[in-house]
Amino acid sequence: MLIIQNLTYIHPNKDLLFENINLNIIKNHKVALIGNNGAGKSTLLKILAGELKPSAGSVYTADDPYYIPQIFGQFKDLTIAEALRVDGKLRAMNEILNGDVNEENLAILNDDWTIEERCWTAMSQWNLEGFDLRQKMGTLSGGQKTKVFLAGILIHRPTIVLLDEPSNHLDSWGRKLLYEFIRSTSSTLVVVSHDRKLLNLLDEVYELNKKGITRYGGNFDFYHEQKQLESNALNHDLKAKEKALRKAKDIAREALERQQKLDARGKKKQEKAGLPTIVMNTLRNNAEKSTAKMKGIHSEKVGAISQDLSELRKDLPETDKMKFNFDRSALHTGKVLITATDVNFGYGSTMLWPEPLTFRISSGERIALKGLNGSGKTSLIQLILGKAEPLSGKIQRANIESVYIDQDYSLIENEVKVYEQAQKYNIFALQEHDVKTRLNRFLFNNEYWDKPCITLSGGEKMRLMLCCLNIRNQAPDLIVLDEPTNNLDIQNMEILTAAINDYQGTILVVSHDEAFLEQVNVERVIML
Repeated sequence: MLIIQNLTYIHPNKDLLFENINLNIIKNHKVALIGNNGAGKSTLLKILAGELKPSAGSVYTADDPYYIPQIFGQFKDLTIAEALRVDGKLRAMNEILNGDVNEENLAILNDDWTIEERCWTAMSQWNLEGFDLRQKMGTLSGGQKTKVFLAGILIHRPTIVLLDEPSNHLDSWGRKLLYEFIRSTSSTLVVVSHDRKLLNLLDEVYELNKKGITRYGGNFDFYHEQKQLESNALNHDLKAKEKALRKAKDIAREALERQQKLDARGKKKQEKAGLPTIVMNTLRNNAEKSTAKMKGIHSEKVGAISQDLSELRKDLPETDKMKFNFDRSALHTGKVLITATDVNFGYGSTMLWPEPLTFRISSGERIALKGLNGSGKTSLIQLILGKAEPLSGKIQRANIESVYIDQDYSLIENEVKVYEQAQKYNIFALQEHDVKTRLNRFLFNNEYWDKPCITLSGGEKMRLMLCCLNIRNQAPDLIVLDEPTNNLDIQNMEILTAAINDYQGTILVVSHDEAFLEQVNVERVIML
């Protein structure tokens, strides 16, 4: 059982993150916590884990949760055993077995004589057999660190598990193990993730946003269907309100025109009647007041409808606010771009691939590059892009324009400001207002223009990169994406997916996210 009551969190700088959150998760239930970047998902998990204190409200858990964070930098100087908090028991057991039987060691071990066996079993289950528990966490890759903490679940056997982006950095084999754990565990789960395959294994979805938290009683596909229905209803309301606004403006204009004609006709009659000036002035003032009153009534109606329309537009999904303008590559479909014949690469005399690689990439193809962590996917990308040469074999590259998009979006220069970054891609000398209009279209308003790019989140860097390509307005012949979704929330993944599907050139993508590969219409696979 996990109960949250009236939970509020305010940042140290006094910015409100969320307030009055209420949530009740029953035993053995598996739930997803989703929301846009900055909504407070990771903060909420830290509060549930007891690592952060809320500004107000309370959390009740039947047991101490086991928490796997998204970032592991704080553990780099710890051993695996220390990071998993089993070092004390392992040390006490070894000292007891070596004859140092004292009350302190017995209290620390607490009759947990299977602790070492569970550690090795858990490490083996997550393909970490060759690692020493005394090894420093800083020597491990991102995927290995994730597996270490996932192994900790089997060691500690918690009843509540909190997972923050657990599939990040995992290769396809690691993801399969994670999915199997999600399916089979009887623990209560709260999972923050953008991995749609994982999200579909969970019982229900909770969406966190500025308005609070909303429960959707089904997996991610169910949530997505409900959001689509909400979006359709919103678009229907928008169209109705836009129609009402046009009608209100037409009525106001017609009423004003009629009143002006009446006033002009009345004035002519008054002049023909030869009324005294004081009477004429009084009648004119009365007519002006009547016209002004009528204008005020119609203006109030138009203003109220405009305000309603503005509020509705605020609720539009961000993907609906953007328009992409990727044009088509100039190359004809089927032109051979890359030909690799018996290619291999390595360091010193050690080759990366047991068998040399032979393949061809043609214009218009959408290809996934797959392999386990360490199989040489990034090295092969360097060969394809001409940033490295093979140690054996031959690779031929056509004269093409390519763009390389990695998971850190390193096309964005951290030291420059957002507007300056956009101007670096302004090769056709667009006017300043045109550049800023495009920045606005990609959700960078004037508050962002002078911000250093280093302050942007992964999703914001992705959007800025897409905006820069839009400003450049020259489609590359080849786009290479290297784990592009690792640092994105669901909203920004949808934005990236829409942009890729607007692009008509050649795609080579490295990703362990099968749902993403399917949505960008990958046609074939190069397997390492």
